Amino acid sequence: MASFTLTPETWAKVKIKFLRKYRDLAQTELSFVPGQEEQLVTQLMGLVKRDREYIEFTIKKALADTEGNRL
Repeated sequence: MASFTLTPETWAKVKIKFLRKYRDLAQTELSFVPGQEEQLVTQLMGLVKRDREYIEFTIKKALADTEGNRL
C-alpha cells in the first residue's frame, strides 16, 4: 500500500519533476489514475530501476514542495 495520496493536480506537478530528473522517460509512460497509487509506484519502480522505498520517498519529497523545481 502506498504511503501517500495523489490528486490529478498534484500528480501533474510531481510528474514534471520526474520527467526532469529522469529524462529518458516519456510522458505517456507516466500515466496515473486517481486511487491507483500502488500501481503507480510499481510502474515507476520498473521504469527507473529503483526500489519501493526510493520511489515513495521521492514522491513524498516532491509533494512536500509542489511549487519548487527540486525533486
